[in-house]
This record gives sequence, C-alpha cells and structure tokens, in this order.
Amino acid sequence: MTTITTGRIRGLEEDGVAVFKGIPYARSPFGALRLAAPVPAEPWDGVRDALAFGPRPPQPPLFAGMPAWDPADGLDCLTVNVWTPDAGGSGLPVMVWIYGGGYVTGSADMPEYDGTRLARECVVVVTFNHRVGFEGYGHVDGAPDNRALLDQVLALQWVRDNIAAFGGDPGNVTIFGESAGAGAVACLLAMPSAAGLFRRAIAQSVPGMFFTPRYAAKVTRALLGLAGAGTPYEVAPEAAAEAAGQLASGEMRGDPERWGTIAFAPTPFAPVVDGEVLPDTPWNALADGAGSDVELITGYNRDEYLLFQLMSGGRTGELGAALKTLAPADADVVYRTAHPQASDAELLVMLMSDWMFRMPSALLADAHTGPTFAYELTWAPQPELGACHGLDVPLTFGTVHGQLAALTIGGSPHAEDLSRQFRTAWTRFAATGDPGWPAYDPVTATTHLFDVEPRDVPDPEAASRALWSEPGFPPVDG
Repeated sequence: MTTITTGRIRGLEEDGVAVFKGIPYARSPFGALRLAAPVPAEPWDGVRDALAFGPRPPQPPLFAGMPAWDPADGLDCLTVNVWTPDAGGSGLPVMVWIYGGGYVTGSADMPEYDGTRLARECVVVVTFNHRVGFEGYGHVDGAPDNRALLDQVLALQWVRDNIAAFGGDPGNVTIFGESAGAGAVACLLAMPSAAGLFRRAIAQSVPGMFFTPRYAAKVTRALLGLAGAGTPYEVAPEAAAEAAGQLASGEMRGDPERWGTIAFAPTPFAPVVDGEVLPDTPWNALADGAGSDVELITGYNRDEYLLFQLMSGGRTGELGAALKTLAPADADVVYRTAHPQASDAELLVMLMSDWMFRMPSALLADAHTGPTFAYELTWAPQPELGACHGLDVPLTFGTVHGQLAALTIGGSPHAEDLSRQFRTAWTRFAATGDPGWPAYDPVTATTHLFDVEPRDVPDPEAASRALWSEPGFPPVDG
C-alpha cells in the first residue's frame, strides 16, 4: 500500500515489479468540465485499488476491425500508471511515457507500453492517458487550445508531487514518446508551463504537423458538419470520435485543394500554435533557447512511411503530386542526385518519410541549444517494411512478442538484441544524461545507428537535411 497526495492506494506485484494502475490525476474532463483545462483529482477516503487501467479517452478505432471506444467504459479517463522496482526505495530515475496515435487515438493500456522490463533496469516507469482528437485538440471558441498538452502538464505535476512515494526522484524525470507522443515531447520543451517538470527528453519520430488556430477551426467546422451538431458542446463524445475517424479515413484524404498538405497524411488534429499554451513551433522556440536546460535525444526510423503504405493497402501514391505539394523547391533534383538508382516508388517513400517524421526530428536536433543526441533506426527485420514507423516502440519497452511487434518485427532472432540496445541507451540516458554515443551538433551531425551492428556516423541523411532546413515545418494554415 502507498500513500499519495490524494489518498492511499493498493497496487500489485507483477514479475518482481510493483505496479499501480488507473490512478486519477485529474477529474473526468466531461460534463461541466468538457473542453476545459484539466482539474486535479479530488482526494478519496480509505484505500483505493489501483489494479486495472482506467478507461481510454474517446477515440475512433486505430485500425479497421478494431473495437470502437465505448462510453460505457466510463469517462474518468485521466489516469496514471506506475511500475517501480523498489516502491520503498528512493532516488530512482523516472521515465514518463507519452503515447502516439496521430493525435486522434491512443491510450496507456496498450500491451506494447507495459513498463515491466524497463522498470527492471532500475527506473520508475510512468504512463498516463490524455485527451486525443476533438476532446484534446479541437479548436473551440472560449475553450483553451491544446487541452491534451495541458493534460500532460498536469500529469507531470502529479509525477513531481507523488513519484517519491514510488521510489522515484522527482528531480530526475525523463519524458519520452513516439510519433504524436514525440510531437508532445517537442511541445513540452517549448511550453513555459512545462518548464522545470522534467530534466531530460527523448523524442522518437517527431511529426511535422502543427496547425494555426484558423486551420484548427476549419477542422472543427468540418467535424461538426459530419456529426450533425450546431455547436461543439452539442456533439456527444462518441459522435465527435466517429466524425474524427471519418475525417482521417476519407474526408481529408486526397483533397489538397481544401486541406493542403494534410491531405497526404490525413491528421485532423495536431497541436495548435495558439501563442499561449504553445507560443511557437518547437523548432522556432528551441532555436530561441527554450528547453536549453533539458538534455535531449531525438531520432527517427529510416523507412517511416512503409508502415502507412502497408496500411493503405500497398498504394504508393503519386510522386509528382507529393513533390509539388509537400517538398521544397528543387527536391526532385536533390532526391534523384542523392539516390540515382532509386525508383519513383522508392523516392516517394523517402520523401514521405522525410516530410512526416525524419526531417522534423533532424531539425529538432539542429534547433535545440542544450545537450543533444541523435539516432536513426536502420534495422530492417522484414524487407517489405524496412525500418518502418512504430518499429522502435516494442524495442523501447521490450515488448517484442506483442501484436505490434508481430507486424513490424515478425520473428527476427535479432529482436531481443535490438531491444537491449534501446533499453540500455534509454535507461542510461535517464540516469546519467549520456546514452553511450557522441553528442550531436549541427555541423558534424553525428548520429547513432541502431542496427545489428550499431555504429556512429556523420549526418546519414545529409541531402535531405540540407533540403528541408530552410523551409522547415511552419504550422499548417488556410
């Protein structure tokens, strides 16, 4: 049994690790609190069981055939989970995970995010739910933008105030996340309200999608039209989640005249550069000195886009249209010169990988003025998927026999070794600030390659980094 600021909780022991699940860090963000900033959880009497994950936040299915979110599961979705190897100890490094899911889906109860193996390496692991989709990022007049990011700040404040009760050091917190979770990590580095809540950060495959308030309002209008609601407060959470799924799967896809670049990777929600919660894009904010006191690892997977190509049924898309809409000037020449033997289909994968994740991550390393380390995952256990998006998640947590690993890793005999590489680097960084390879600077761009034979190389994607460095990733407008 453990006592935290809101009361006493009872966890359980799993494989030698103490686990506490479903602890409220905020009140339910529905009813009178819907579309509002999160409010800290209320205390309780007696001992509360912390034995099961809390409800997921409202969201559409991630993949076709997955069960839809069910409001009958409950709306008290803002909960945290803790794995600790020494609940009675003190001073252990703390690692706080922020999940991905395209800013539309995601929850901390996914088996891939089980913290047991990481916790066995002498760190306290925390995962938590935050609002996604319309509830987390929809632009609503009179409501704060970026409610999902405000949830994350409150969860980190909960960690600061309570993690010592689980053996963790509140002064040694590392936030880490993948995909939209890495985008959140980048945002937190740029947000004044998050300053001082973490010491280190790991951003795995940072997306380049950020919206202006005007574009976010346009998405909200489209969602309300699909849901048949007059105002944001009239649309039920389940209707909003369903409409978000319709936007992502159909309404936005292939319509650049209306939706601009987002038509190539339909993401109806993203962090909003509102000038308040998020003052500027992470690249601009970090270049101006934000987060300079935080040690950072950032990186990407070599073949990010291949997973999305698989999810779209193998459709490759049109290279010419992507170059025209997404890429900087002279991109066709740069890509063909750097990769003279590549087919159009291969060049499209490179372009889409650069635009979606690789170059946002690389330019984040360039912008950060504090200690920085860069990596690229080049291990390709399945030739048709290569080093695709999401491959790093089961490697990070050691969940290499789960459902996501079955898709991205298959039965590779090297999976355990690659997972050991990730877990060793990440937990060493959390403890010491040194992942085990040379620091990054924009001149040499030394990058660690995760592979069967890992190595450190100078600027492995030099042509792409030079191409994208000038235009960067401004917020989507229109």
